[in-house]
Amino acid sequence: MRIGVITFPGTCDDVDARMAVDKVAESVALWHADPDLHGVDGVVVPGGFSYGDYLRAGAIARFAPVMESVVAAAREGLPVLGICNGFQVLCEAGLLPGALLPNTSLRFICRQVELQVQRTDTPFTSQCQVGDRLSIPSKHMSGRFTGEVPEDQVVLRYVDGHNPNGSQDDVAGVCNEQRNVLGLMPHPEHAVDLLTGGSEDGLKLFAGMAAAVAPAAAA
Repeated sequence: MRIGVITFPGTCDDVDARMAVDKVAESVALWHADPDLHGVDGVVVPGGFSYGDYLRAGAIARFAPVMESVVAAAREGLPVLGICNGFQVLCEAGLLPGALLPNTSLRFICRQVELQVQRTDTPFTSQCQVGDRLSIPSKHMSGRFTGEVPEDQVVLRYVDGHNPNGSQDDVAGVCNEQRNVLGLMPHPEHAVDLLTGGSEDGLKLFAGMAAAVAPAAAA
């Protein structure tokens, strides 16, 4: 199975995302200006500062040629995982509800946070149990989730005392109605190796994604 990882000008976590994918599948580098998804079975929109985050985080990246293909494929069921800036891009593209505003502190925040799994009926959380706690790093300036989102689309919440940005109702990650698109602000790609991340909890999300696309890849 092959999972694509997009690089935009300003993306800085694509290499780590590809390393995380390579632990569970084969990663494929996708370029922002190339609309061809090269037959991948899933897509990761990684973190960073796409196009310098000028105008608004993710607002320019949504118009990239590759995103036109991602949006079309996601609406046909392709699994898509958006991490941090990738979450912002997916909201701007209309694939996910809500928006990400500047942190209430108006400061860039970098810290380890605890997340609680709310739902397991998504490809990404299928390797988890409801109530599981995931220890994952978080680092962003605009990660305060706001917006109207049905309760059954809230997939991850910050554990009490771990909300670093003032997100509404402690929301850390949401999915679309079809559950094949997930966005979250913390960085699971930085929590796939005990040596460098202090936790392997992030790997569960990539493993779930890979397990979901495996049947399609084998067909």
